Amino acid sequence: MMFDETRCELGEGPLWHPGRQSLFWFDILNRRMYERPLDGETRRRDFDDLTSAAGIIDDNRLLVASEKALSVLDLTSGTLETVTALEADNPVTRSNDGRADPQGGFWIGTMGKQAQPKAGSIWRFHRGELRRLFPQITITNSICFSPDGQTAYFADTAEAVIQSVALDGDGWPASAPQVFADLRSEGLNPDGAVVDAEGCLWSAQWGASRVARYAPDGRFLEAIEFPVGQISCPAFGGADLATLFATSAHEGLAQPGDQDGCVFATPTRFRGQAEHRVIL
Repeated sequence: MMFDETRCELGEGPLWHPGRQSLFWFDILNRRMYERPLDGETRRRDFDDLTSAAGIIDDNRLLVASEKALSVLDLTSGTLETVTALEADNPVTRSNDGRADPQGGFWIGTMGKQAQPKAGSIWRFHRGELRRLFPQITITNSICFSPDGQTAYFADTAEAVIQSVALDGDGWPASAPQVFADLRSEGLNPDGAVVDAEGCLWSAQWGASRVARYAPDGRFLEAIEFPVGQISCPAFGGADLATLFATSAHEGLAQPGDQDGCVFATPTRFRGQAEHRVIL
C-alpha cells in the first residue's frame, strides 16, 4: 500500500500526470512539491512560498497555486512564471485544495494559515480571468467535478458538509450550492476528494483513516481504509487509472508513526477520470 515513504508534514494535492506516468504531490508547510514516476526515483522541487495544488497544462508545464499567485512551472527548465496574483495582498491566507475542471478552468481554494474562521474563498481561473466564486470558507477542500462537467463539488472541512453546484456550459456556477453529503452526525471531516469515471465521489476523511465513496446522489457506498489517521486527498492514476493514491500528514501529531505523512496507493475495481488540462 505504500507508494512513497517521504514523510510530509502536510501532504496534499496528489495529481496523476498521464503524459509523464507520474504522481505529483505537495508538502504544503515545507514548501515542496514531489514527483514520482511509476518506474523511477522521487524528485523534489522547493518553493519560496507555501504551495499546495496544481493543474496540468501539458506534458512539461503545470499551473501551480501558492499563497500569493497562480504560476506556470516549466518542468524542464524549472522556471516559475506568475500568471495572476491570488490574495497576494492578504498575509493571513494561503492556497489549499485545487483541481482543473472539464472546461479547462482551474478551481483553487484559500484558507487562513492558522485556519482562521471564514478567512478563505474558492476561486476559478479560466482563460485569463480569476473570479471569486464562494467567500467566507474556513478550510477549503473537496474540489472535484462530475465526468459530464455539469457539477462541481467542494467542502468547508470545518462545517463537515460537502456541497454540489450546477455548472453552465463554460464551467461557471449556474445555481446556489446544495448539500451533497452532510457528515456532521458521523463526526467525519471531509478533506480532499476526486470523482471517478462512474460519477461517484471519493472523500478523504481527516482523522478517520479512510477514503469513502459516495454515489452521485450522496449515498455512502463503501470505504478504503489506510494505516494512518490523517489521510488528506485522493487521486486516481496508474496506466489504467484504477489505482487510488492518497496523501497523508503528520501535522499536529504528538507522536507521529513511521508512515504518517507518506503517500499510499491501492488497486481498485474502479477507474478514475483522466485529469483535465488547464487552458491559460
